[in-house]
Amino acid sequence: MPTAIHRGTLIAARPRSDQRMRMASTLGGEVLDADLTDLPTVAGGSWFDYPLGVLIELLKGGSSTPQGLDLFFGGDLPIGAGLSSSASICVGTALALDECWGLGVGREGWVKAALQGERGFVGVQCGIMDPHAVGFAKPGHLLWLDCKDGSFTHLPLDPDAVSIVVMDTGVKRKLAAGAFNQRVQECRAAAKFLMPLSPGAECLRDVSEEVLAEHGVRMDPVLQRRARHVIGEVQRTFQARDFLIQGDLAGAGALMVESHESLRLDFEVSVPELDLLVDAIAKGGESFGGRLTGAGFGGCVVALVRRGQEEALRERAQGWFVERFGRDPGFAVFLGDEGPRELPLP
Repeated sequence: MPTAIHRGTLIAARPRSDQRMRMASTLGGEVLDADLTDLPTVAGGSWFDYPLGVLIELLKGGSSTPQGLDLFFGGDLPIGAGLSSSASICVGTALALDECWGLGVGREGWVKAALQGERGFVGVQCGIMDPHAVGFAKPGHLLWLDCKDGSFTHLPLDPDAVSIVVMDTGVKRKLAAGAFNQRVQECRAAAKFLMPLSPGAECLRDVSEEVLAEHGVRMDPVLQRRARHVIGEVQRTFQARDFLIQGDLAGAGALMVESHESLRLDFEVSVPELDLLVDAIAKGGESFGGRLTGAGFGGCVVALVRRGQEEALRERAQGWFVERFGRDPGFAVFLGDEGPRELPLP
């Protein structure tokens, strides 16, 4: 149940007279300079692996090699903070290539290319949520996404009643990619054990809490915890949807705090800095609720805060954080956003 924020990736594109593809970034680092007929076939650990993976995906099945491009990447979305920067750059790249080359793939094609580029080329076994959140964003709404069949709708989130606050621990998620893939494998192993005990189950999400309670004791304890998180998280998300439809922000926010506890204890992807910020959110009356966002192991916490009470939360959360860790956490209030689009030149 994600939403887009009014920060993102900006991409400047310029056609070339040859068939070379050049990619550079405002952050510096390596520059990709390769012929479209001889692109790298293996990710090299550079930032441009993400847009390169999207490029390779969109070139598949093409009958001819398109014109070369210079692409320059920038923007104001923090990198490695759990705010879906990889999905942002991937969906943005798909949009840029679609517009420049007239591919006609549209939003669904952007999302698909972003997902396959990150999974297939970069090698992160991510889910479908992040590129969908970017590609199908709608201001003043959350995206209700069913990851089993890809169907989605939008749920209201009144911007006059609630602010989206993101607090950055400053802890870089150096272990997140490998640990995320490990969680994927653990969940697959849990599903392999539990699905035969659940008639009609097609994935771990279909296993009931009752089946887990009855048979989970025979599983490896780690797999049991992973399954408990996934199954419980799915139920919390359905409950939160109902609360939002009813306009019950407090009910939805309380489930966010429960979600964080499950991420901390059962999925084991939190760190003390994240836990302290969620505790600060939960202990005051300014917020409806909050949880870590992204893959964990650092990065950010997201909170739904009562409009006009953001400063009170900032003072308490930053005070606690400075006392415990000796530095300020980042604090930003975000609006929603309409998602990927071409911007007019100034």
